[in-house]
Amino acid sequence: MRIGELSQLTGASIRSLRYYETKHLIVSDRLENGYRVYNSTAIERVKTIQFYISLGFNTDEIENFLNCVMISKEAFCEEVLPVYEQKLEGIDRQLLQLNQVRSNLLERIESIKQEQSIQTSLNRPSENMP
Repeated sequence: MRIGELSQLTGASIRSLRYYETKHLIVSDRLENGYRVYNSTAIERVKTIQFYISLGFNTDEIENFLNCVMISKEAFCEEVLPVYEQKLEGIDRQLLQLNQVRSNLLERIESIKQEQSIQTSLNRPSENMP
């Protein structure tokens, strides 16, 4: 199948498919006219690549274990578990940082609201004035 058909069958853009090929995640043969031709296993490979991208892995990380998971189950690929654990640690660090940023923003919002409230009350005319 040609690249356009592979794109339609997987939902991956032609640009992504070309990128996957430059990263050696998928392989094509070339016709005499230079067109890329993929075999039927490319569909499953692209869908697998998309799955791992949806988990937050980049193509370099995927390249390290893709061939193993295409041949056998994830549980039997020694390369997968450490990569998953490392990814989870990174996500946990990001969550801590985001929670700190969130706390800082909430603190600033409360401070601004208090300052606005004080300023509003100072600008009100006194009720005892004629």
